[in-house]
Amino acid sequence: MEIEFRLDTITKVADQIIANHPKKIILFHGPMGVGKTTLIKALTKALGVTDATSSPTFSLVNEYQTKDNGTIYHFDLYRLQKEEEAYDMGIDEYLYSDEICLIEWPEKIPNLIPEDHTTITLKITTDNQRYLLMK
Repeated sequence: MEIEFRLDTITKVADQIIANHPKKIILFHGPMGVGKTTLIKALTKALGVTDATSSPTFSLVNEYQTKDNGTIYHFDLYRLQKEEEAYDMGIDEYLYSDEICLIEWPEKIPNLIPEDHTTITLKITTDNQRYLLMK
């Protein structure tokens, strides 16, 4: 799936992503400031999270509950120095929990990512539009 969009239409983009049935592990690639966290906030809302969501930059992982008692884990791995740090925090338990895991900066843990995942790549194009590629 490929989409070009503006951030003010991100709710529709989140709905399109869900309609394309991504895997439970979703990796988000893109430079700082491209809108990864903003997209994840829209996705969690579309998936039934009613609480406020925020970037887990300092805690590395946030846990959200959906209206139907599902769990979504949101990771921001930007601050990791070594892949072992993620392993030490028990990331494998999250990744194999059969819950939704949304991961920013997954390139920090290349050897820990399960094979069965969806990748979303974001880029800024002209006039502050975003380009999204989901595969």
